[in-house]
Amino acid sequence: MGNMKLWVLTAILTCGLTLPACSSSHHTTKSDTRADLTVLTQWQAGKTVTAEVVAAYGGLDKCFAAEPIPDDVWARMQGKTYKENPHIKRSDLRHIRALHWDYDNRMHVGEMICNKQIADRVARILRQLFDAKYPIQRMLLPDVYGADDETQMRDNNTSCFCYRAIAGSAKLSKHARGLAVDINTLYNPYYKDRADGTRFIQPATAAEYCDRTKSFAYKIDHNDLCFKLFTEAGFEWGGDWTSCKDFQHFELIE
Repeated sequence: MGNMKLWVLTAILTCGLTLPACSSSHHTTKSDTRADLTVLTQWQAGKTVTAEVVAAYGGLDKCFAAEPIPDDVWARMQGKTYKENPHIKRSDLRHIRALHWDYDNRMHVGEMICNKQIADRVARILRQLFDAKYPIQRMLLPDVYGADDETQMRDNNTSCFCYRAIAGSAKLSKHARGLAVDINTLYNPYYKDRADGTRFIQPATAAEYCDRTKSFAYKIDHNDLCFKLFTEAGFEWGGDWTSCKDFQHFELIE
């Protein structure tokens, strides 16, 4: 009789570890999907997201848009990427929502501020890159980094608008008007060779990626889809410049 009780108890425990666990997993997936929807309903840039959550949110088309800047985003920009100036105002800019893949095939929520002049084109390009599973590691507003360009570039961040001058000059950058996009910035650095033989590199940690004969993740070159889409849409690539090289940089041709 004792052996019979032991057998029954073993059978119950075994069932409890298999069938109920499968049922519980099913309910957890639904619950997780509902909870993760906040990532998209609140558009939490930088968060990862699953295909199931995107479908529950309303599909991919709802995840790509260029719209007026929401109040909460505008508040985040003050004193960082946006400073009072006579050249650019809120109504000149748009907030882009987009999803993107990283090099490890994970889907992320991204956002970008750019000039309304290029907003629809950039949103369309980001959708084409997403559909092709083109890897972009991060797409956060530079305000996350205190609008410090060196810091965000070291983090391989992709962005557009930041009211600032060109590095090493007093001239406004096209980023200050939201007319230039930087993609995967660590692996596609800016550099300029000085007359004294030294090389100025941004970000400073990207020296090894100045050698474009090497193969590495996130690299942009003439065979790259990102190069193709931006140049076809009326942008020039900083990698083609002769006085310096800016491999991350695509700016509108005016």
